[in-house]
Amino acid sequence: MSKNYIYILLCFLFVSATANAQRVKVSGTVSDFDNKPVGGVIVAQKGTINATFTNSNGLYQLTVPAGDSIVIEFKLMSYQTAERTISVPEGRKEIVLNIMLRENATELDQAVVVGEKAQTGTMTKIDAGKTKLLADPTGGSIETLISAEASVSKTNELSNQYSVRGGSYDENIVYINGVEVYRPLLIRSGQQEGLSVINPNMTESVGFSSGGFDAAYGDKMASVLDITYKKPTEFEASTSASMLGASAYVGSVTKKFTQITGIRYKTTKSLLGTMDTDAEYDPTFIDLQTFMTFELFPKWEINFLGNFQSNDFKFTPITRRTNFGTMTEARSFLVYFDGWEHDKFLTSFGAFTLKGSVNDKLNIGIQASAFSSYERERYDINGEYELTDSNLESEGGEGEAGNMLGIGTYHDYARNRLSSDVMNLSHFGSLKLDNHLVKWGMSFQKEKIEDKIREWEMRDSAGYSLPNTGEIVSVYSSLVSDNSTNTTRISGYLQDTYRFNRNGNLFTLTAGVRGSYWSFNKEFIFSPRVSLGFIPAGEKGLTFRFATGIYYQAPFYKEYQKAVDKSGTTVIELNKDIKSQKSIHFVAGGDYKFKAIGDRNFKLTSEIYYKKLSDLVPYTVDNVKIRYSGENSASGYVTGIEAKLFGEFVPGTDSWISFAILKAQQKINGVSAPLPTDQRYNLSLYFQDYLPGRERLKMSLMAHLSQGLPTTAPHTGYDSNVFRMPSYKRVDLGFSWELLGEDYSIRNRSSFVGAFKNIWLGVDLFNLFDIKNTNSYYWITDIFNTQYAVPNYLTGRQINFKIVADF
Repeated sequence: MSKNYIYILLCFLFVSATANAQRVKVSGTVSDFDNKPVGGVIVAQKGTINATFTNSNGLYQLTVPAGDSIVIEFKLMSYQTAERTISVPEGRKEIVLNIMLRENATELDQAVVVGEKAQTGTMTKIDAGKTKLLADPTGGSIETLISAEASVSKTNELSNQYSVRGGSYDENIVYINGVEVYRPLLIRSGQQEGLSVINPNMTESVGFSSGGFDAAYGDKMASVLDITYKKPTEFEASTSASMLGASAYVGSVTKKFTQITGIRYKTTKSLLGTMDTDAEYDPTFIDLQTFMTFELFPKWEINFLGNFQSNDFKFTPITRRTNFGTMTEARSFLVYFDGWEHDKFLTSFGAFTLKGSVNDKLNIGIQASAFSSYERERYDINGEYELTDSNLESEGGEGEAGNMLGIGTYHDYARNRLSSDVMNLSHFGSLKLDNHLVKWGMSFQKEKIEDKIREWEMRDSAGYSLPNTGEIVSVYSSLVSDNSTNTTRISGYLQDTYRFNRNGNLFTLTAGVRGSYWSFNKEFIFSPRVSLGFIPAGEKGLTFRFATGIYYQAPFYKEYQKAVDKSGTTVIELNKDIKSQKSIHFVAGGDYKFKAIGDRNFKLTSEIYYKKLSDLVPYTVDNVKIRYSGENSASGYVTGIEAKLFGEFVPGTDSWISFAILKAQQKINGVSAPLPTDQRYNLSLYFQDYLPGRERLKMSLMAHLSQGLPTTAPHTGYDSNVFRMPSYKRVDLGFSWELLGEDYSIRNRSSFVGAFKNIWLGVDLFNLFDIKNTNSYYWITDIFNTQYAVPNYLTGRQINFKIVADF
């Protein structure tokens, strides 16, 4: 027999033996840490070419040879690779292996790039890591990062408040680890606001929906910001300092216990010094947060989330000079002050959560949380002013005295206090059934709010007290409130996410209902919501979405306060006939992923929407203070279209540009008027770059251009004398130098340097072009009752230095 025949025979015997060897089927489900199935995962026997993929429901099946232990590897670009060692003894026919994958964030050229999976729902994932070196006057907040989204408008760099698709600040709901958080209720200006309640250093993931969100989220009409804090997997720590304050956090892990704790301090004294008012500013904002997790036993844990925040704002004005108007009609407003302001806002919340898995399909949990706030606002400020023509082109830019247009005095006084306590007990759970993921939740909430408001304003023009009746001396406006509420709110939801495949087309259908009852007005609201995601066969770069539902704005504190005039004094009464404001959402959009500019990754996202509004409570906005009419007397609509181009404009970095057009209208007592948040266009840009050949030098740029918001003169109603502020234009530029990195050789030559992972030095240029943006107006009235709108400008150009160190 020739050698060739012997070789063929040996090969045939080997193949036959292999084919007849016992095989074991390994199957299971791959899901993420939200218990959502993950499709497209490579499941492989490590070290071989034996592999398969999970389907759209996260299911897989892999056949492996029996014998010794083998390693099964799970890989997907946007997730951390996982490995599991299993024993496959002879005689075993099937092994079930379920696994959860954690989303991955990897550093490329020091720019954090998060892998993206197809977005079939309305919740967008945002990378919180970009806040670390962001040029941001608020000190690096999540809210500033999402302000570059197409649907978001943020026109006050001193505030963390934002408007989404024509909604007010109060229409946005914020969760931290499933706990709804609240902002102080008396704050009237961005100067008082201080730190965002979200600590970006402790944040692991950010989900944001600008409309059409699931029934799992509460009763708000505009948006959801869903924050999840980290569970450290190893020791980590970081500290930073700048002219705006300092922060530090530390995370640690033992066998059963993890914790991450952060402290932040902020002062805006230098930033406020760029405004028109020369004053002694003393803002002190402090925040302490912790998130702890303890594993009771496998698949069960108890965690605690705690927060304490103190915002203290002291203000002693001296003088103010504001030049405004046009070149032909220039005006100068000069004020000499006497008085002070001292505001204090103390808030705290805590939450205990017990959750775990009953089995591989059923997860349940209970949560008890409490929120408490004490707010105190006090001021007593007297101002003597003069309003004149001025020549803005005079030497020095101070202007020259011209014709006197108005002279007088005003006196603002307030002694306001408010306390609020919210306690919540809730149950939640999820159940996986084949291609379905069912979620539910129920909550019982007690709300106790007490306020004592005493504020008034006196105006005097040329020796005449306004309003001038010729008989008595009266104040221009006054407000009195002495109210308390102790109410109960019960709510619950049920929703199902169904994933299915039709001829290669992948569908994700989420449908749910939400119900809520409030004891104050005896109102029950019912909110059905549905969304559908579609990935066409053979077009993995295309995704389409549609969502609709009924969304309510359940009154909390300010919406049901009705102002009643009693003998010249405005008294706040509580309107028990108030109803929840209502919005019906229709949202359609999609994503298109493609390669461009040197085969780099890009994604174009676009959406069109329409919101039908009813039972609206008209309101006005002054800085960040929202005052409601207290009655459901309006209806309206919001419609718009928006687009966002996201990608690697520079290799290794993420940047994006977004653009939105909208129209937000309301009809009050039959009269049409724009909503206070009607902003017809909004253009935002976030751009990153680095110096070629010197990648350690980074640059980030945040730019905004948006139409001015509509406003009205005070005490003229909600639908008359509407005019627009100038457009909001701002550019913030930041540079950072990587002084030390994890792979630098100097780390091995010094024990001190070896203690650090990374060190960055940064320089920020806030308001690069020193543009005077108008935030609100101060209104001057002469004895003839003619009013002049004096713009209140926001901050000017400022340089900021910072240092960030990771351990």
